[in-house]
Amino acid sequence: MTVGLRLAIPVLVVAAVASMPARVGAQAFTPPGGVGSVTLAWQWVDNTGHRLTDGFYVERGQSVSTSALGEVEYGVTDRLAASVGTPYVGAKYTGALPPPSGQAVDACQCWQSSFQDLAVSARYRFGSALWALTPFTRLDLPTHDYNYQGEAVVGKNLREFHVGLAGGLVFTELLPRMTVQATYAYTFVEQPLPDVPLDRSTGGVEVGYPLARRWYVRGTGAWQYTHGGLRAGSPTGNPFPFPGELNTPERRSQRDRLIKVKYWQVGGGVTYTAGPVDVFASYSKYVWGRDAHNGSVYNLGVTYYFDVGRGMAAFETRAAPPGVHNTGRLH
Repeated sequence: MTVGLRLAIPVLVVAAVASMPARVGAQAFTPPGGVGSVTLAWQWVDNTGHRLTDGFYVERGQSVSTSALGEVEYGVTDRLAASVGTPYVGAKYTGALPPPSGQAVDACQCWQSSFQDLAVSARYRFGSALWALTPFTRLDLPTHDYNYQGEAVVGKNLREFHVGLAGGLVFTELLPRMTVQATYAYTFVEQPLPDVPLDRSTGGVEVGYPLARRWYVRGTGAWQYTHGGLRAGSPTGNPFPFPGELNTPERRSQRDRLIKVKYWQVGGGVTYTAGPVDVFASYSKYVWGRDAHNGSVYNLGVTYYFDVGRGMAAFETRAAPPGVHNTGRLH
């Protein structure tokens, strides 16, 4: 593919994994067989408060988290790609008031950090260099039994299995080289309580365009809907007052895992390529949510491409972007 279209790859590595909710999923285009990549990425999440069950915004329970991701992806064939990665995450409660969680990890206002989940994924592309339909799967396994209670935590410590479909199109008329990609994933989530299912749907869309030979810009949107989960209630009593469906000691003890999160995010990003190296940055923001965080997400990273067998020449002459690395959650 052209250098300009190759730039569609890296920012989406992180744009899809922004903040505590799970990332959207894989992208539609895959790398050529024999081409691999190593990605190192950094993320900063600024949680400025919470959206309650009725959407009421509470500027309380603020926190920040920072993550460093390492991921390797490889094109097994021109259509089949596989990847493995894991993030190292740090989180800290930053609110001026005592933490709503009452947890010691929040009350100390100190950093809590560890490795999070190991993500192993595969995707297979149908289509051509100009369009693609790509089923994908991903398995997330906690690297160890880490803490999940409070704001200053690295994740939910639950096993997850994702199945989904990504579609992509490269325009040849109107705006030549513009790319549009969309993704849907259904996630089967381990249940800490047998009577509370936590499966969820996530989706996203991206529109990207190469401004010049080495620069690529994009706009993104992402959403999540938890099919199960519990609602915490709201001060207005709509649909019910606190503690909502967190109405037993057992449920309250698991509340950080059980919340019925729904949200929309919008954002954008830019990528610069220099030979076999791409440097990327992106920003996204919550614009709507229920029982969800509110805040912003900043990402920065670098991807290095390497060839085994066929060589990078095949990579550079493709008409469409080879896709996005299927990373673990940067959270």
